[in-house]
Amino acid sequence: MRKTVLQATDLSFAYPQRRLFHGLTFELPAGLSLIRGGDGSGKTTLLRLLAGDLPSDAGALWLGDVSLSEQPSAYRSKVFRVDHQVIGLDQVTPEAYLAELSARHPDFDPAGLPALIDGLGLQPHWQKPMYMLSTGSKRKVWLAAAFCAGATLTLLDEPFAALDRPSIAFALTLLQKAATDPTRAWVLADYQAPTGLPLATIIDLPD
Repeated sequence: MRKTVLQATDLSFAYPQRRLFHGLTFELPAGLSLIRGGDGSGKTTLLRLLAGDLPSDAGALWLGDVSLSEQPSAYRSKVFRVDHQVIGLDQVTPEAYLAELSARHPDFDPAGLPALIDGLGLQPHWQKPMYMLSTGSKRKVWLAAAFCAGATLTLLDEPFAALDRPSIAFALTLLQKAATDPTRAWVLADYQAPTGLPLATIIDLPD
């Protein structure tokens, strides 16, 4: 039986123009899970809620015995998520970004970084400022960060978007391994399930 990593109870959230979630309750086990839905279904919003980046209107989130409402800093330190619309990193190089990330995540794995740089083809871009990178190359930096952060909960929003075929194949190999992780949860948000990846659970969001 898989270990439960995250518990969400009675989550509710609404934008002024639309209610997205009401009384949403689920558990995320160790391994690989999918949040599935179309445009506007709330996939990204749910990831933001799970990360503690967006406050819910009601409900509770727990990572093991750590409560987001009672121990917000401890909770967020166990989560990896990158906002693809993040600003403020234009002048930062991937090398500097990963160095800063290692200070925030106690289980960061620097030994695994060279293989990620090579597998994602990041070496030519490693010391360029982010503003010089294409969308696909920036997403590769976020993936490299995710796979070496060592977070208890890793949240990936459409992880294959804008990637070239070799990078997609490499990421799929890494996610195959993540699917067998007995202590950590990896969550993909996407329109459909990736082919060939064993999923511990799927959360379907209505369009």
